[in-house]
Amino acid sequence: MNRSARPDQPDQQALFAWADTPVARAAPGAFRDSPQARRMLDVREVYAEPAALDSPRGQQIMARLPGVRVTEVDGHWRIPSLHGNDGNIARWVRIKTETLVLGVKHTLATRPNGRSADWIAPGPSNGCAMACAYCYVPRRKGYANPITLFTNIEAIVAHVQRHVRAQGPKTTPNQCDPTAWVYDIGENGDCSVDALVCDNTADLVAAFRDLPTAKASFATKFVNPDLLALDPRGRTRVRFSVMPPADARLLDIRTSPVPERIAAAADFLDAGYEVHFNLSPVVLRPGWQRDWADLLTHLDDVLPARVKEQAAAEIIMLTHNQALHEVNLGWHPRAEEVLWQPDAQETKRSQNGALNVRYALEIKQRSLARIRQLRTRHAPWLTVRYAF
Repeated sequence: MNRSARPDQPDQQALFAWADTPVARAAPGAFRDSPQARRMLDVREVYAEPAALDSPRGQQIMARLPGVRVTEVDGHWRIPSLHGNDGNIARWVRIKTETLVLGVKHTLATRPNGRSADWIAPGPSNGCAMACAYCYVPRRKGYANPITLFTNIEAIVAHVQRHVRAQGPKTTPNQCDPTAWVYDIGENGDCSVDALVCDNTADLVAAFRDLPTAKASFATKFVNPDLLALDPRGRTRVRFSVMPPADARLLDIRTSPVPERIAAAADFLDAGYEVHFNLSPVVLRPGWQRDWADLLTHLDDVLPARVKEQAAAEIIMLTHNQALHEVNLGWHPRAEEVLWQPDAQETKRSQNGALNVRYALEIKQRSLARIRQLRTRHAPWLTVRYAF
C-alpha cells in the first residue's frame, strides 16, 4: 500500500490517471480494490454501534477490513473522541482517510424538497472521505467528519419502495423531472465514495431499477468506475458537480479533478444513467466570470451530442457557516480567503434550521443572472433546472 501519498496538505489530489479511456472499464468491483481507491480510503479504525456490527451489511464491511481496530459506541452521531475533540482539526483529512463509522439509521423519513429532487430519501450514509472546504455536512458534527455508513440498508430500501408506491404516477411535470418522482439518495454523503466500502449504493440503484414511476438521484465529485456495472436502466440520475478547476484545486480537496468528472459523463450515460451537472458552488472572487465562461466552453467543446441532448444543470451559489469557517481556519485557512467574505455575505436561516451565511440578496441575484448569461452564450444546450 502506498504510504507516501498522504493527503495532509490541502490541495486537490489527482487521484486518477486513466490510460486509454476517460473512465477505465473493469470487472465489477475491481476499482474498489485498486491503488487509486486505497488512496482515498485506508481505513485503520472503525467506530461502530453493536447492532451495526451484527448486521449482514456490517459483517460484509468488516470482512473487507481484516485486523482493523474496532471501538464499539452507543451511537454514531456523537462520538467524543471524534466529534467533541478540537484536537482533531489538524487531522481533519487524515481522519477522513483512516476512520470509518458504522451505525443504524433509526429514523426513516422521506421529506419533500422541490428543488433538486421531489423528495429527500433517508440516506445510506453521513459524512465523506473527501474534504470539500464548503461542505455543509460537518457543520453539526464538530471536529471530524469521516464516513458514517448505515448498515440497515434493507430497511432504508423498503421504506423508499413503500413511499414511491404510495405516490402513484407523477401526473404534473415540474423542474425535478417531467414524468418521474425524483428521490435524492445522497444528501449527506457521496454515493460514489460509499461504493468503495460496501454495496449500499448498488442496492439503492437496483431498487430504483424496478420502480417505473421514480428515479434515484445523487450528486458526486468522485469518478468511481465500479458504478458503470450497476445497470441502472435510466432510473438513476448522476449529477456531476463541476466548478472552475482553479476553484476546485483550492476547495475540492481529495476529489476527482473537474476535467475527469466531465470526461466521465459519456461513459455513465452509456452505462444507463441519466447524467446531469451541478454548477456548484459558485464562489465569487476576482476572475470568477472569466473562469466560469472557460468551464462552460470546455463542457461545450468536449461533451458528445448524446450527453448534451439529455443534460440539465443546477446552479448553486455558495453557502457558508461560522462554525465551519472556524474549523477550516485550523486545517485549510487558504480556503477561507475566498469562502469567508463578510462584506458580501449576510446571515440566513436554511430550510433545516441552520444559521448560515450566504451572499447578500442583491449580489446573489446579480451573480445568478450573470452566470445564466454565460450559460446561454457558451453552453446554450444546457437546460437550467433551478438556480439557488
